Amino acid sequence: MQSKREKISLAVIMITLNEGHNLNDAIKQLENWASEVFVLDSFSNDNTINILKKNNIVYKQRKFTNFGDQWNFALKIFNIKSKFTMKIDPDERLTEKLKVEISENLKNKNNVGYAFDRVLYFMGKELPITQEVTRIWKTGKAKFTDVLVNETPIIEGNVFKLSEKLIHLDSPTLEHWYAKQNQYSSSEAMARVKKQHLPFKPSLFGNRDNKRMWIKQNFSSIPGRFLLLFLYYYIIRGLFLAGKEGFIWSHLRSEVMRMREYKFYELSKKNNLRDL
Repeated sequence: MQSKREKISLAVIMITLNEGHNLNDAIKQLENWASEVFVLDSFSNDNTINILKKNNIVYKQRKFTNFGDQWNFALKIFNIKSKFTMKIDPDERLTEKLKVEISENLKNKNNVGYAFDRVLYFMGKELPITQEVTRIWKTGKAKFTDVLVNETPIIEGNVFKLSEKLIHLDSPTLEHWYAKQNQYSSSEAMARVKKQHLPFKPSLFGNRDNKRMWIKQNFSSIPGRFLLLFLYYYIIRGLFLAGKEGFIWSHLRSEVMRMREYKFYELSKKNNLRDL
């Protein structure tokens, strides 16, 4: 473990809402590494605030609006003195190798931001699926897309991808997972109704974000899309290698997309009735 004098000039920010089950471990992993830790809480009613006070974490509270707006507020409200800022979620874990790689690369003056892959753990098992996420930037050089959910930092300058991976522990139980996905799917449906679900220009031949937006824009018009999505994850992305957990996750991901479509239909129908 690094000593205090070896801390790097890195401020870590988290936003929370009833994250007491994750928070102790999330804070502990930052000890003797990050120079500052800040939390923007959305008026949690569990033990989140007690944990923050016990660990002397600087925190503020604000009613949740949407993920993009909440993160942009967090960047403004805290007095960040570190050279770099990092976004991390309470259910994510930094390996020691990733912390070392981050510490070494922050010395490179040519990079403004840093990205790395995030590996998913579901029902206590690592799944053979990763997602590239951008999480570190020079303080003051980023803002988040103003979206209801799936916010992304927009960074002014070169973003370098690291080789080590971040661990995402997702949910402690399936009940928690269902509750979280129910909330996310509602936010996604509302964002689509408000035409805020495509923060980047959709393009099949663009960068990673452009391609992702193209898929979101056209997914609902693809015949057999839910079965195809299941097969994409289970066969092409190799979730069959994870056994029963891989099958369950692949199936549930396709069902979440179905939830989004049904909720979008419901919201659109209500809006059309109001317009009559």
